[in-house]
Amino acid sequence: MGSRESSFMSTIFFFLLLFSLGCKCIASELHLHATQTAVLKVDASPQLARQIPDTLFGIFFEEINHAGAGGIWAELVSNRGFEAGGPHTPSNIDPWSIIGDDSSIFVATDRTSCFSRNTVALRMEVLCDNCPAGGVGIYSPGFWGMNIEDGKTYNLVMYVKSPETVELTVSLTSSDGSQNLASTTIPVSGVSNWTKLEQKLVAQGTNRTSRLQITTNKKGVVWFDQVSLMPADTYKGHGFRTELISMMLDLKPRFLRFPGGCFVEGEWLRNAFRWRESIGPWEERPGHFGDVWHYWTDDGLGYYEFLQLSEDLGAAPIWVFNNGISHNDEVDTAAIAPFVKDVLDSLEFARGSADSTWGSVRAAMGHPEPFPVKYVAIGNEDCGKKFYRGNYLKFYNAIREAYPDIQMISNCDASSSPLDHPADLYDFHVYTDSKTLFSMKNTFDRSSRNGPKAFVSEYAVWRSDAGRGSLLASLAEAAFLTGLEKNSDVVQMASYAPLFVNNNDQTWNPDAIVFNSWQQYGTPSYWMQTLFGESSGAIFHPVTITSSYSGSLAASAITWQDSENSFLRVKIINFGSDPVSLTISATGLQARVNALGSTATVLTSSNVMDENSFSNPNKVVPVKSQLSNAAEQMQVTLVPHSFSSFDLALAQSKLVAEM
Repeated sequence: MGSRESSFMSTIFFFLLLFSLGCKCIASELHLHATQTAVLKVDASPQLARQIPDTLFGIFFEEINHAGAGGIWAELVSNRGFEAGGPHTPSNIDPWSIIGDDSSIFVATDRTSCFSRNTVALRMEVLCDNCPAGGVGIYSPGFWGMNIEDGKTYNLVMYVKSPETVELTVSLTSSDGSQNLASTTIPVSGVSNWTKLEQKLVAQGTNRTSRLQITTNKKGVVWFDQVSLMPADTYKGHGFRTELISMMLDLKPRFLRFPGGCFVEGEWLRNAFRWRESIGPWEERPGHFGDVWHYWTDDGLGYYEFLQLSEDLGAAPIWVFNNGISHNDEVDTAAIAPFVKDVLDSLEFARGSADSTWGSVRAAMGHPEPFPVKYVAIGNEDCGKKFYRGNYLKFYNAIREAYPDIQMISNCDASSSPLDHPADLYDFHVYTDSKTLFSMKNTFDRSSRNGPKAFVSEYAVWRSDAGRGSLLASLAEAAFLTGLEKNSDVVQMASYAPLFVNNNDQTWNPDAIVFNSWQQYGTPSYWMQTLFGESSGAIFHPVTITSSYSGSLAASAITWQDSENSFLRVKIINFGSDPVSLTISATGLQARVNALGSTATVLTSSNVMDENSFSNPNKVVPVKSQLSNAAEQMQVTLVPHSFSSFDLALAQSKLVAEM
């Protein structure tokens, strides 16, 4: 009997222990998600107000992830000049392929082009006397399939020559050729000279993965070069993909940094971006292989087009040029003079009068008025390279003499120690995990208020907790940006990186905007940036947070104006997993708060690692609502892992911006 009692008591003790542990776990869980309290005070008094630079937030475009070729540049044909396989022939014509087999058609590259800067052309020999009913020929799938839409017009341009008269059928079809969306027959006269052919194709159906094909039934030889297919409805007729430009515009960018990034440097200088080879008639541009990101670009999106894009966006152009340094080789400072001359020529192309040497080239391209280039970056991430400082000074002195108003950006970080060379701004790049970037919201608090300003030209959360663009990443980035607003007396510009990724070539992850041939969506980091769109040129007001939970909060406050109204915008990030009962108190306002027109916008989701996707593009997007209790002092609740932006309408405002 004694053993039964012992067993019974042991069982009772075991269940009591489980109950005790369970209660502790429940208590711990309740404590973990207990509502925290905090007070946020905004001092909007004029004496503490400070104007944020007009240029604070902009965008950085790099040719990475097929962001340009197969992205914002609307050209549908990849390798349109057959140059991507290199100058030696025969060469690979990928992604072009043949229609037929080796008994009916023979296709190879040769060096017979009429263009001196890109001499490779495609020779097609039709071998069959009785060709298949659909003919034989070549086709291009473009960049992972062409998006052809019903009723839309597509402009075809190609250069052709044939010793005998031949009829070519040019068609837009489905990827296997079974669905014909548009077709036309083009006669080619039997002449030895190259002929430029132009044709409009109007689609009679929609297919997202179409191809362009060129066929014939006649035995003989035909040469092709510079085959282009562009949608007729590009943004402002300038060749840009409208829906992607629209997403850029929604960021309200004040500057455009281009064209890179590492794309500017190249793994080797021989593959670096060359502005001279990217201007002039598109047919004559040789294109180049971007060896950092491992793909060919025809450079249809060139230096001129970037300047045009800046103008279309209403953004200040920031020209990042190669300073004689790549990832693997460098030009000795003693031999850098030709590179300096090249950059001075690029500035004359942008800023020179229409009768100057290079300004006349720009004018001939359709833009007689100069482009207002006032910022240049001398290299990219080259500080520490052997010849950087020597080369930098050569560029700096030459540009300062020729263009005294141009602001020059050094690659060397001066956030914690002074530079040993002159500069107007310095680059600051940061890619890190979310916790680290959140903690970096105070990075520039201790920076010198003298000397060059900071240009945070590349920032993002990446790797483990970034996913393919997570809510968590966007919250840390938002907190970091509130710190840039607070320190906008020393931080003049900031831009996220990278901006775009073609879903078929995700070389870098994450990115702000994801797209394919016909779809696009913004990651949470993209939507986070839209909530800072009014900050450039606004009035900054200091804030203080009082709470035992303040280590998980970040905030900033501005006053800004639209065309009709004025607002106090309070942005606050709850980086933690607890809800927060927040009291917002604003003093020193020059006008009363009007609940009518006041709004709250919240970026959050049920899981901090949630992402957007093509199937669910709006899973994590800002949700806007009316703020009925808006007042100089009000109570709000911050949900866990959220970014909240409160716009308090100011009645009959007299903003400090008028100072």
